[in-house]
Amino acid sequence: MNAKPVHAAQTLFPVVDDCLQVGGIPLTRLAQRVGSTPFYAYDRRLLGERVAHVRAHLPPAVELHFSMKANPMPALVQHMAGLVDGIDVASAGELKVALDTGMEAARISFAGPGKSDAELTRAVAAGAVVHAESERELRALARIGNALGIAPLLVLRINPDFELKGSGMRMGGGAKQFGIDVEEAPRMLALASELGLAVLGFHIFSGSQSLKAEAIIEAQAQTLLLAERLAQEARDPVRILNIGGGFGIPYFPGEAALDLAPIGAALDAALPRAKAALPDAQLSIELGRYLVGEAGVYVARVVDRKVSRGQVFLVTDGGLHHHLAASGNFGQVIRKNYPVAIGNRMRAGAPLETASVVGPLCTPLDLLGERMELPQAEVGDLVVVFQSGAYGRSASPQGFLSHPEVPEVLV
Repeated sequence: MNAKPVHAAQTLFPVVDDCLQVGGIPLTRLAQRVGSTPFYAYDRRLLGERVAHVRAHLPPAVELHFSMKANPMPALVQHMAGLVDGIDVASAGELKVALDTGMEAARISFAGPGKSDAELTRAVAAGAVVHAESERELRALARIGNALGIAPLLVLRINPDFELKGSGMRMGGGAKQFGIDVEEAPRMLALASELGLAVLGFHIFSGSQSLKAEAIIEAQAQTLLLAERLAQEARDPVRILNIGGGFGIPYFPGEAALDLAPIGAALDAALPRAKAALPDAQLSIELGRYLVGEAGVYVARVVDRKVSRGQVFLVTDGGLHHHLAASGNFGQVIRKNYPVAIGNRMRAGAPLETASVVGPLCTPLDLLGERMELPQAEVGDLVVVFQSGAYGRSASPQGFLSHPEVPEVLV
């Protein structure tokens, strides 16, 4: 076997002298610089190129926000703050990181169900925009605003009566813990007025991780129409309209990259009507995975090579505890392989073998690549998992079996 299938993600990173480069640094040298494996590495060049790609297709009137939950690494968030128009956070910890970037607080929005009074207090005191998701949060905001003598910056997050079709995660439509059901929106708007709260607008999010342009176009069209309806119920002019995101990246064989051109064209065509109906509204779109997911890799070192009844196992010093998604999420979904390579054996035409890449944990679920065609690897080689810039380190159970936490670098 001399031909290795190449995932599109691998082509984003250059290869020089048989070695993958991240941020222009050969992987072997980068591992020396970090000082140990495993680690995550994020490429500044790819982050900037992805933001530029989105801006080239979005109408200029639509702001671009970074959804920080995708990757809250402080250095990466600092870098992204200089590229985008706003940051969306989902906890007090993320709020602190966003504020530390120096971004204007009014350009930081705080969404998510179950915000504590302490979190709401921090957001109001800082001057961030709170996306209220329940009646309890509205009442708490009124109480906190009165106590602090600060008028909360407030939008309502709406659970729409539609969903983003074909999305990996359906965040709207049906019964959800996210947002205020659209049927309840008129009552919540009236309650906000009774409480002396000004509602600046709406956040309408219907789904994420979609690779279908037509589905995103349909969801955005429905979102704009819903915003028009809600504006008729609002006591205050709509000044903020966050229409969510949903842009996905390809992880698995057979998946194609999302085409932004028709999405941008459809949104541009819809803006005149939206502007007429919502003349004071600033539209924004929030993206997380799409901005950072393909700019990151997870790197682990082969510490053992085993053959069990004819099957090759490459045992690495990293695994499920650092990269839960690549392992298959504790076996709760049908597992598929993320794109994987031997980062210091990238020569085209190298002989291949079928091998499984596993970690050091005492569970058969600790699997980074199952029966993949890879160059023959030896102890000391570096395994690379692509598409690892989003929902990697922070979304993994690093305390499981008490191995060391994984470092991150931005290069």
